[in-house]
This record gives sequence, structure tokens and C-alpha cells, in this order.
Amino acid sequence: MAVITSPLIGYLNPGKHFTSLGGLATLVVTLAIIPLLFVIYNSLQLSPTQWLGLWSSRLPELLQNTLSLAVLVSIGSVTLGVSSAWWISRREFPGRKLAVWLMILPLTIPTYVFAHIYTSLLEEDGWLGKLWIMLTGNADSIPDLYNIWGVTLVLSLAGFSYVFLLARTSLSQSTRTLEEAARIQGASPIEVFWRVNLPLLRPAIAAGLAVVVLHVLSDFGAVSMLQFQTFTLSIYLQMSGRFDYQAAAGLSMVLVMLSLTFLVLERFFRKRQQYYSARQSRQQPVRKATPFETAMIWLWLGFITLLAFGLPIAWMLSWSWEAWTQGLINSDFWTYTGNSLLVACIAASIAVLAALPVAFYNARRRSLGSQTLLQLSSVGFVLPGPVIALGIISVLLAQLPFLYGGLAALVIAVVIRFLPLAVQSQDAAMAQLTPSVEEVGRSLGAGPLENLWRVVLPMVRGGMATAWVLVFIDTLKELPATLILRPTGFDTLPVRIWIEASEEMLELAAPAALMLVIGTLPVLWIMMGSKTSNNSSAT
Repeated sequence: MAVITSPLIGYLNPGKHFTSLGGLATLVVTLAIIPLLFVIYNSLQLSPTQWLGLWSSRLPELLQNTLSLAVLVSIGSVTLGVSSAWWISRREFPGRKLAVWLMILPLTIPTYVFAHIYTSLLEEDGWLGKLWIMLTGNADSIPDLYNIWGVTLVLSLAGFSYVFLLARTSLSQSTRTLEEAARIQGASPIEVFWRVNLPLLRPAIAAGLAVVVLHVLSDFGAVSMLQFQTFTLSIYLQMSGRFDYQAAAGLSMVLVMLSLTFLVLERFFRKRQQYYSARQSRQQPVRKATPFETAMIWLWLGFITLLAFGLPIAWMLSWSWEAWTQGLINSDFWTYTGNSLLVACIAASIAVLAALPVAFYNARRRSLGSQTLLQLSSVGFVLPGPVIALGIISVLLAQLPFLYGGLAALVIAVVIRFLPLAVQSQDAAMAQLTPSVEEVGRSLGAGPLENLWRVVLPMVRGGMATAWVLVFIDTLKELPATLILRPTGFDTLPVRIWIEASEEMLELAAPAALMLVIGTLPVLWIMMGSKTSNNSSAT
């Protein structure tokens, strides 16, 4: 492999600084793959007879349920995300900026909250249940969510925003030259969309679906509340109910292989589909929507908003008001809120710092080794929370027993779980970092640490801020790892939602769910503000 000679590469490549950076990245990744090593070790302890028993009793059903759910949620997320992104990016209409926010606000609601709210709404005395009875006159025909279609609805509403964000970015940054050429050739608007826009959107859709599918494969909250058997729920039941850790590890190994297969295929096909637009292509102004188009746009976006945010937030506000009037929001509730914010802030900060050497090493080395470290750092995406928690418990009991039962164990598990978010965000920012700028700092006498602090970090702070926000949001909503690893008496908002929902205490579950949304909004605002400023500067 050829070595590029430059002041920057010279000090990073063969020298001790580059070796130290690679060693630090290797250390971070080694710690991150501990749960995966636990899964591999325990799954190897299964005998052929035990594997045969798993296949005959559980695996066919779990494979069918999990893969079918992933396909259906992908279809739902693409339908909602791409359609809303296209209208918002291609038409100027009253309330357009508000519409962007309405499409991303569902990210603030965890899947288990969606599941709990919609099962409550569709009961006979729920809002939707009463509406259904009024329209049909038949209480027995109220839709049942305890099946694959109910789980698909919940996970699609919770996940389509990922596809929307990436599709909207792609549509906003793309030029209209190809669309104009297609129209000149006589293509109708529908043909332009299917034959021009949609192929250009494939990389963005693929990236969004990667996030959606990985969330589906590792989801625990929605599938457990709706009692739909997938790998994650079955693994949790094997661990918590039967204490069969080897069977849980075997199921986890199959889930890991599914996730890795999907990631490899997604990257392979995305690499084969690269689209470029000419540098001189001009950006056309967004066409103003006609009154009819405006009505249709808001009819569709309003319908999505009603299901994905309007009804859930109205339910939270209604039952939170009931809890407030009954004096149920006491000091314990604010303790749970503080615990959630504390864990989220610590985990997000540690994850960003831990991801920095991995992303920086890959950005400057771009070798097979750096790519391997980057892929291995994504292990948190392919392992469900219960398995990560079990791996951490095993290591701590064997090597660091004084950490077991404390807050550190929970933070470690959460950092491993969401480290991929921090690594991917910073790697994307590092990829846009021009080496010549760093060379200038080196030529002016700046040392490695000074160059990192005064040149590199200021230029990638947007990616680091995005990484911190993403980890913070997902940590705030994390349930299974927290259920297993939280210290005694240390409850968080997700844990309280889980407990109160299990006991049908709606007036106690609603305030916790509402506080999760409120706690997520400021960091979501920061992320969107950062994206807006970056787009403006790029323009």
C-alpha cells in the first residue's frame, strides 16, 4: 500500500503518534466487542443436539416473524418518509418549516410508549375505541394490535423519521438538471419521480433503511408490550425467565448473523450505486404549491402527524393533567427524571470521546485495519440490549466485581449500545476534513495535540454535536439494558413507564412519557439548528 508523504501523514503514519492513535482506537473497539465475544463463546458451548432443539422449537418461527416484520416496517417507513420528504422539498407552501418539525418529532417518542398509547387508545373506553364503536356500532371489531400488523404500525410510526431526514437532505441538495431533461423528453411528473428522483434517492433510502431495520431487529419495548415473538423478546425471556444463558447466546448469535448480513448487503449495493451531479448544475427555486396541492399536502402530512405525534402527545397531556390534579407527580417523579438525564449526559459525553480516535484513525488511514475497527465498533447495533447487559455482567463479575451493581455498569452498557451512532456521525464529519488545513497547522509548529485541539476539533464540532445528540436521545429512551443493570433503587423514566404500563397505571405512565419527549426536544432543536446552519454555509 502506497504511503502518501506529507507533513500530516508523516507525523501520523509511521510515527509514534499514529501508532498511539491506532492503539487507542483498537482499545476502544476491543472494549466495545466484549458482549459479542460473550455471545460467540457461549454459543460455541451449545452442542449439536441443543442447536437442533433450538431449530425445531424456536428458530423457524423467530426467523419468519423477525424478517417479515423488518420487511413490512421498511415498506411503511419508506412510504411515509419519502412521500413527506418529497412534498416538503419540492413545494413551497404555508407552514413548510413547521412541517419539517412535525415529521421529526416522532423521534422523541420511544417504541414502547407508542405501543402502550395505541393499545390504550384502542380499548373500548379509549378515544379510538369509542370512535370505532360510534362509527361501526360493533365493539368486537375494534382493531387488535397484538399481531404483526400492530407492531408494524407502531415501528413504522416510530422509525419513518430516519428515512425522512436522509431523503429530505438528498432532495434538498440535488440539482434539477436531470428532471428538466426528463420533462423536455416528454416525461410526466409521475415518470420523472419513478425514473429520475427515486433512483437518485436510493443511497439515502438505503442509509435510512439501515437504521430502521437495525432498530427493528433489536427492538424490545414494542414487541414485548404487543407480545409479538421476535429474537430480542425471546432472548430476554430466555435470560430473565428460564435463566438459560447458552440458549439466549445461541439465539443472539443468529440475530447477529442476520444483522451483519444485512449490513454487508446494504453497503455492497450502496457502493455499487453512486450518483454524481455536475458542479455547474444550478439549483432551481422550489415551485410554489397551488391551493389544491397545498390542501393535499397538509391532508397527507396532517394524517401522518396525527398518528405519529398528535394522538400520542394529546394522550400524554391528558393523563399527565389527571396525574397533576391528583397530586401524583411528586419528588420521586423528579428523581426518575434526574436519573435519566444524568445517565444520558454521561453516556453521550463518554461515547463521543470514545468514538473520536476510531473515526479519526479511519479518516486518516483508510486501510483494511481501520475499516475493520470501524465495522467492529458497530456491534452495539447488532446486539440487543439484554445481551449487551449480560455480557457486561459476566465480565464485571469475573474481572471488576466492585463495579457490579453500580451506575458504571449501566453507563458502560449504554455507551457500547450506542457507540455506533457516535462513530458514524464523527466519521462522516472527518471524511470532509481537508488534510491541507491540518498540514498548515503542522508547518506553523503546532504539535499533534495542539493541532487536534485548534484545527481538527473545531472543524468537526458539528459532527461531534450531532453524535452527542443522537446518543443522548437514544440513551434517554433505553429500556432493556437499564432494566437489567440499573443500581438498586435507581429507576429511570423508561423503567417507570414499563412498570406503570404493566400495571395499567395510565396516570403514572403518561407523565414519564411526556417528560421523555420534553427532555429530548432541546437536543433535537440543537441538531436541527446545526443541520440548518451547515446547509446554509454550504449554499
